[in-house]
Amino acid sequence: MTNKVVVLCTCASPEEAEKIARELVSQRLAACVSIVGGVRSLYQWKGAIEDSQETLLVIKSTRDLFPRLKIELSRLHSYEVPEIIALPVVDGADPYLAWMDAELNP
Repeated sequence: MTNKVVVLCTCASPEEAEKIARELVSQRLAACVSIVGGVRSLYQWKGAIEDSQETLLVIKSTRDLFPRLKIELSRLHSYEVPEIIALPVVDGADPYLAWMDAELNP
């Protein structure tokens, strides 16, 4: 098990996703953020089923940085209740994990 996490967060638009991704990388809370367009989400919200086109952020970070990353995501996000889910990275390529360590805020 590594100390790395992949954080998933959907955004209302590609522009919002890019703004958030740039901010997280510039603050060194994320080593990399992949932006995936064309995501369709169905969910319950305030008693109705919603069907939304969204943009997904796949954020690469660490467990230690997750509390700060979660605060920044909440601050930057337009949603009242943004999706912020951290998944553990069990293992990975050593050079990539070392690169992440070098890019992330200590």
